Amino acid sequence: ILAFDTSVAACSVALWRKGAVLAAVRQLMEQGQAEALMPLVEEIMARGGATYAALDRIAVTVGPGSFTGVRVGLSAARGLGLAARKPIIGIMTTEVLAASVPESERVDGSGRVHILAAIDTKRGDLYVQQFDRNLHGVGPVKALAPGDLAAWIAPGPVRVVGDGAAAAIAAIGSRAVMASADAFPAAAVLAELAANR
Repeated sequence: ILAFDTSVAACSVALWRKGAVLAAVRQLMEQGQAEALMPLVEEIMARGGATYAALDRIAVTVGPGSFTGVRVGLSAARGLGLAARKPIIGIMTTEVLAASVPESERVDGSGRVHILAAIDTKRGDLYVQQFDRNLHGVGPVKALAPGDLAAWIAPGPVRVVGDGAAAAIAAIGSRAVMASADAFPAAAVLAELAANR
């Protein structure tokens, strides 16, 4: 599986086979994903020793995130998929973020821990989605001002992940804790999710 994410302030690419990452790279960038993505894809394919014909599928994040970044990823996936005649699997950016939270952080004595994926929209609000401890989405993605989060989010302890986590935690209060997972979607996690679709 070739997987890539360009939906936030980074460009992440991974090549995955049978539960193992063959090669992966991520570059942080506010913009420029359109220029960076294909050279990174070529680098990862070469490092992983794979050809496009050997791929089973291509995985890409479908947002929420930067409009331009999401468009870059979808366009590249469509082009590669058509050229290589491979299926494309689209997965929500928030789902990739939630899946990156370690299982040990999704449980506590109460059994009520849930995950909040929070992405900075760069407009003063956040794209947010809640997940239960089994990583099932609890409702759709919403765009909310940080001040509206405390009333919106389900009761109980919350693990927050994403580049909007600090703003979300400040708004929610002491029951919200930063997850140890990376603030940006990992293409390796995306590939693993796509393997089961």
